[in-house]
Amino acid sequence: MSTQTLVIEAGRAERHYWRDLWRYRELFAVLAWRDVAVRYKQTVIGLAWVVVQPLASVLVFTIIFGKLAKLPAPAGVPYALMVFAALLPWQLMSSSLTSAAGSLVGNSGLISKVYFPRLIIPVSAVMVCFVDFAVALVVFALLMTWYGLLPPPQVLLLPLFLLLGFAAAIGPGLLIASLNVRYRDFRMLVPFLVQFGMYLSPVAYSSTVVPEQWRTVYYLNPAASVIDGFRWCLLGGEAQVWWPGFAMGCAVTALLLWLGVRQFRRTERSFADMI
Repeated sequence: MSTQTLVIEAGRAERHYWRDLWRYRELFAVLAWRDVAVRYKQTVIGLAWVVVQPLASVLVFTIIFGKLAKLPAPAGVPYALMVFAALLPWQLMSSSLTSAAGSLVGNSGLISKVYFPRLIIPVSAVMVCFVDFAVALVVFALLMTWYGLLPPPQVLLLPLFLLLGFAAAIGPGLLIASLNVRYRDFRMLVPFLVQFGMYLSPVAYSSTVVPEQWRTVYYLNPAASVIDGFRWCLLGGEAQVWWPGFAMGCAVTALLLWLGVRQFRRTERSFADMI
């Protein structure tokens, strides 16, 4: 591991904050690997849980919404694949939000003992979510093979929507994480946001069922654009993206990310004293 020279100088940390993020990249890697190891070490079924959880959700949604409620799926796309394609980004976003929101309190010992850009902690905490996503994506590919389907050419744009989903989660995650240091009851807000947001997002249904007069309000939820984008990239066909709604989702994501980083940086100096 490379050595770092620590210079004590008034205001230096503020002036070189973003440069320090790169200088402390090894700490980021260590924290990310630690979280991945803790996530899977000494577990009963390990990675199998990452496979069982989305498959169980797909089965429940398919029975309730596909068979009983008879909600439509895009033409030529099995309902199970439509749901699975939505669960991939939704679970990434929801777990990233949860991990980032509680990351500062969970690393209170480290924060109170040594200086480093605190932004490293919530960002590194969500890396385990990408591992879960990668495993679930492999399962999705196997399921597509089972149904005899191939991804369309726009699957190459999937990283764009993956990045958008990460940004949509990390912005609110940073905001809640910074507030959670001072007001611990903010951690109770996260399960509510995840549960409520799941029904507002097109996970168990297609965005085409949303009435046209409600589309503008509906796409203020950035998760809707991300999920639509994943379906378009993975399934193609009639699983299209409504581009005006995508633009609104990007704007809301950018606003939430700016608010999250701004609030985090404003309160970062006091974390060690309050945590």
